[in-house]
Amino acid sequence: MGDALDRAIQTVLMPGFRGYSAPAWLLDELDAGLGGVCLFGMNVIDRAQLGMLTGGLREANPNIVIAIDEEGGEVSRLDHLTGSDTPTAAHLGRIDDTALTREVYQAIGRDLAAVGVTADFAPDADVNSNPRNPVIGTRSFGADAGLVSRHVAAAVTGLQQSFVAAVTKHFPGHGDTAVDSHLGLPTVDLTEQQLRERELLPFLAAIGAGVRGIMTSHILLPDLDAEAPATMSRRILTELLRGELGYTGTIVSDALDMRGASGSLGIPEAAVRALAAGCDLLCIGTDNTATQLAELRAHVREAVRDGRLSESRLLDAAERARALGASAQQEHAPGGGSVEAGQAAHWVRPQAFVVRRPIAAVGANPVLVRIQDTPNNAVGTVEWGLGDYLGDALAQVFPGALCVDIHPGEALPARLLGDGRAVVVQARGMSVNPDTARAVADVREAALQAVVVELGWADASAPGEWDIATFGANRALALALAAMLRDGVTAEGVRA
Repeated sequence: MGDALDRAIQTVLMPGFRGYSAPAWLLDELDAGLGGVCLFGMNVIDRAQLGMLTGGLREANPNIVIAIDEEGGEVSRLDHLTGSDTPTAAHLGRIDDTALTREVYQAIGRDLAAVGVTADFAPDADVNSNPRNPVIGTRSFGADAGLVSRHVAAAVTGLQQSFVAAVTKHFPGHGDTAVDSHLGLPTVDLTEQQLRERELLPFLAAIGAGVRGIMTSHILLPDLDAEAPATMSRRILTELLRGELGYTGTIVSDALDMRGASGSLGIPEAAVRALAAGCDLLCIGTDNTATQLAELRAHVREAVRDGRLSESRLLDAAERARALGASAQQEHAPGGGSVEAGQAAHWVRPQAFVVRRPIAAVGANPVLVRIQDTPNNAVGTVEWGLGDYLGDALAQVFPGALCVDIHPGEALPARLLGDGRAVVVQARGMSVNPDTARAVADVREAALQAVVVELGWADASAPGEWDIATFGANRALALALAAMLRDGVTAEGVRA
């Protein structure tokens, strides 16, 4: 097998790694032509450190794709330790101002460019039609395909105006699922006509906006392909996305270490099938090693020898992967920096919150309760809600606030009740997690006047009573919530 084919295999791989500096094995792989690196929260301390890390990666391979998940809201790798100042997609969708969405994503792009990131796995183009979706939720602009489409186009435009390639996800649509593809293989039982009328529309809008990358989903759509998930389906990627929708950019796989992709196959075989189906750049996972990459390369070589993967398809994939890196390098113009507080405040509109009843003003010394949960893998471990991490910003609104975290099954300590303190209960995803809904109900039974806030996707038909829904739990929305609680809400302020 020739050198050109070996280089092509190396070019289509995009691993992740653990640590705040590049390990020696990764630098060796980059020197040998590795096509990309995907960064996660475990690679980020702050912007200065991240800039040094990406500089070292680029020094080893100037044409590398340096990618990250920076969607805004809770899905933030840059600000996973401090909480993001950008609103969620769901909050932006409820405001429904495409100029604002473009402005927010342009700022995200400037922030990424300033630290050397060249591709952002954003925006999320899923139509969150299932309000109990365990992994999309507030990452989506909404449940209406037209609304999602116009905001996806605005977000793509904003990112790419800042010289960062947008990679829209999760094709052909992860919004109508009830299973997290990190943990299993979701099935979407929609007809092809239904998919064309709803799920595909935001991707068509992204293509129309010139999106440079589209990320696949590990979901099964029997009406399109009853055998293979989208990431490994030639019918979905080559015939539909390339042929019918006319997409000519780079197709990026979602992480192949997710169970929806490799649970029964293993990563090497998942990689071969993804390439054969039409993927160009393979996101391998979060904590890869040189040994894993060597096994993967060997398996791809064997697939080419056996004829299961054509040499022409592999060379085409490598060319498209290089194009994503080349476009980023040609346009890369570091500048800007982190979002300023005043700018973030302008992006958040409390009128987009749902308020079900009048809320009495919350004074000093409140008890701010967070119901702790297990975050989905897309969000990861991040700060959220009204908590101690907000420091002086919270103290300025609520002097003497007591922040308390409890888990489902734990009771709120009786000493915190009965002394006239206001109680605010915060939860994420009561509609998705019955244990969380029960924990909220338990606290509310103990503190009858408590204000309950849903910080995830709010579903009025699901278990769990709440008074306010913010459609996001990150720093920016939490501070807006604090101001609303401080001021209270009159009957005139109640809104659906």
